[in-house]
Amino acid sequence: MKGQISSESEVISVPAGMVWDVYGGLKLGKLVDQLLPHVIGRVDVVEGDGGVGTVVKVTHPPGTPGIGYMMERFTKIDDQNHIKETELVEGGFKELGFHLYRIRLEIIDKDTNSTVIRSTIEYEVEDEFAGNASLVTTKPLETIAQVIDKYLSEKKINA
Repeated sequence: MKGQISSESEVISVPAGMVWDVYGGLKLGKLVDQLLPHVIGRVDVVEGDGGVGTVVKVTHPPGTPGIGYMMERFTKIDDQNHIKETELVEGGFKELGFHLYRIRLEIIDKDTNSTVIRSTIEYEVEDEFAGNASLVTTKPLETIAQVIDKYLSEKKINA
């Protein structure tokens, strides 16, 4: 079974380049560690420098339903079009019968001072585990976008 879900989050008063500066490399993981440790968990770099091929481990906080961790590999970073893709390589949904779990983050100029973050999850799951597809959600990505919006808006005001 294959599927895809998407959501869009607007970042008010922050240009796309500023948002991409966070999402395009390792800054996002560092800010998740700093701003969302009890919601998303901890992000550790396993290998790489933030470019394609980088592997990060996301360890969810205790009490979070589901698998305790997941490891993702950065498979695409397009600085010109502000697109980043990661694929799950271990843990998380892999433990629930998923062959593919890909996250695509697109940072889109809405106008000169606001941005849209489009989060898309593509997945393939074994037919016998098709019921697990209902667990796929963009909610954590939306939460991250909201926190990054607030962080960047405050950073811009204080600059």
